[in-house]
Amino acid sequence: MKTIALIFDFDDTLAPDSTSAFLESMGVNAADFWKNEVHPLDNDDWDPIPAYMFALLKLSASSPDNIITRQRLADFGRKLKFHKGLTRFFDQMREFAHSLDPDLRLEFYVISSGIGEIIRSSRIAHHFTEIWASDFLYNDAGHIVFPRKIISFTEKTRYVFQVSKGIIGKKSKGNPFEVNKKVQYKDFKVRLEHMIFVGDGLTDIPCFSLIKRYNGVTFAVYDKNRPDRWGRAWNFIEDGRVSNLLSANYSADSDLSTNLKMAVQNIYRKIQEEQG
Repeated sequence: MKTIALIFDFDDTLAPDSTSAFLESMGVNAADFWKNEVHPLDNDDWDPIPAYMFALLKLSASSPDNIITRQRLADFGRKLKFHKGLTRFFDQMREFAHSLDPDLRLEFYVISSGIGEIIRSSRIAHHFTEIWASDFLYNDAGHIVFPRKIISFTEKTRYVFQVSKGIIGKKSKGNPFEVNKKVQYKDFKVRLEHMIFVGDGLTDIPCFSLIKRYNGVTFAVYDKNRPDRWGRAWNFIEDGRVSNLLSANYSADSDLSTNLKMAVQNIYRKIQEEQG
């Protein structure tokens, strides 16, 4: 099987920060939320991901207008806006892969610290073989009551190995230790050098480092409309974390789409050589 895995972070990679957008849709000032509710927890040595989830739990309990429910998250996810060109990007990439070889398979994945209910309810969710994201437990009324899954920093690399070992779908449910089973590298479903990882932030660094170490391809993306974050993005290049740094524009003729196609083509050539 000729398979290439394209793995994406979600927030600020495929779409503007969905948690902030969700807060704004509730009438909550997102900037104040991060500054006054989350950052003090970060400064008190919390892990940033459970910190923001705890702050959301507090917000949900603060008033009837702020109650966060599964339905409210899903409804917002269905209206979520994406970076330019994204809704057509996946089919265009599949068409490109087919033009190289009808037997070449592209698999798309999301590994995100964002809220899973939003991502899985979005219009692009059906394109992904698997979506792993941070999730809440909901009570009988559908209200968020506790973090159920927290995906942070190095935890993201666990799911890279699940992709590589083929622990997806039913095999990945209710069996968290399956990923630790020893598998010979030659028997991996998708080797790490046959992966492309696209991310934008500090939580993506472990995945950048892991995949780049195995000669896979790593791209950092940035929002050209957010100059306040350009410095952070540029650091990925200076630190040698990524293969390239590109604007988060997924249009067919964009530099990002072109670079992704070149990466797919190059990995395909390697697969051809390996298979003789």
